[in-house]
Amino acid sequence: MAKAKRMYGCTECGATFPKWAGQCGECGAWNTLVESMIEAGSEAANGRASWAGQQAQIKTLAEVSVEEMPRFSTASAELDRVLGGGLVDGSVVLIGGDPGIGKSTILLQTLCNIATRLPALYVTGEESQQQVAMRARRLGLPEDQLKVMTETCIEVIIATARIEQPKVMVIDSIQTIFTEQLQSAPGGVSQVRESAALLVRYAKQSGTAIFLVGHVTKEGSLAGPRVLEHMVDTVLYFEGESDGRLRLLRAVKNRFGAINELGVFGMTDRGLKEVSNPSAIFLTRAQEEVPGSVVMATWEGTRPMLVEVQALVDTSHLANPRRVTLGLDQNRLAMLLAVLHRHGGIPTHDQDVFLNVVGGVKVLETASDLALMAAVMSSLRNRPLPHDLLVFGEVGLSGEVRPVPSGQERLKEAAKHGFKRAIVPKGNAPKENPPGLQVIAVTRLEQALDALFE
Repeated sequence: MAKAKRMYGCTECGATFPKWAGQCGECGAWNTLVESMIEAGSEAANGRASWAGQQAQIKTLAEVSVEEMPRFSTASAELDRVLGGGLVDGSVVLIGGDPGIGKSTILLQTLCNIATRLPALYVTGEESQQQVAMRARRLGLPEDQLKVMTETCIEVIIATARIEQPKVMVIDSIQTIFTEQLQSAPGGVSQVRESAALLVRYAKQSGTAIFLVGHVTKEGSLAGPRVLEHMVDTVLYFEGESDGRLRLLRAVKNRFGAINELGVFGMTDRGLKEVSNPSAIFLTRAQEEVPGSVVMATWEGTRPMLVEVQALVDTSHLANPRRVTLGLDQNRLAMLLAVLHRHGGIPTHDQDVFLNVVGGVKVLETASDLALMAAVMSSLRNRPLPHDLLVFGEVGLSGEVRPVPSGQERLKEAAKHGFKRAIVPKGNAPKENPPGLQVIAVTRLEQALDALFE
């Protein structure tokens, strides 16, 4: 391996120094110098190999082959959906989530199933081989094909991978991996960046698909340098409560497929099981009709999902009434309450408003506006809405109800689950209603409120 020279670069201004110091001598920022290495005479510098594992070439766009990259299945329909249809050769997937959410579980299940038809390697830096084997037996997974290695040195991992030549490899986790070229401790910014860079280069050169497990910070973002998310091809986040039953796998970056795709899993004593019909899970409601509950149709990736929105409006004894949301945008709630007062004549300045999306789903699209206001009105008037009512639509500041994308697919999903009425924007009203579904098209907030309690 080429001899590497250690340098320290400032993350603020980019200046480099031969030694570490507490303050950058160029911009004056404190504690911004991080260790990095510069290889002299490396393959890339000599032109023998590039980041993608081949010598740099110049072509016109017409000369570039645009054939779709072949994919292979992970044996999990929900994981394939989030990945965009399956794994791509040479792709690097970063998966993050809270401790105990199920990252290691789903990857162990995936690799055990892939190993029955393709060579696979599971590299763990956090557990022993015995712990991994015990989990596989507890989950009832096939154990005779998957190879497991306990190692944290990236040079040893890559050297072993070149000998074993796995089709898929898991690194659990990237924060425990280190390179001998750097002196800093594992988990540091420089160690994570350089280790990930070596893994990405190996993946592109060998065509091995690699899963990287990443820790998250208290704020829920991936720990380590932000450049880590730019280096990989796909970034997946596990969402949900660690003590809950449902787990949501969301794609926030995907070079080979759609982003914001959502996979739904259920945690059982036999591991994570796919939920092929998530709407049925999220619509497990009380038998009797209760105030403040309404069903909306949200769009996740390439499919509609029916979720229940709950609201609780109560008299406030505070100078500033509380506005609390779980799974919804709190600032948008404040805006919609102002629209409700201005154009609906319903003041809430003396009321505490609490909103929740059942099941832990995060709904950030504007199609939730009308359902949110319907739930608030139902709780405020203490009048329950029918179980078979669906509501969706965007509400503007002037009180107009705007259409949302994929309205026809949302209505078809509602009809499939037995809903009888739907209050939707006029722009989303179909020419012919789905069987058994009465569609009420509205253009103004006032019309929607009248249709709710007619």
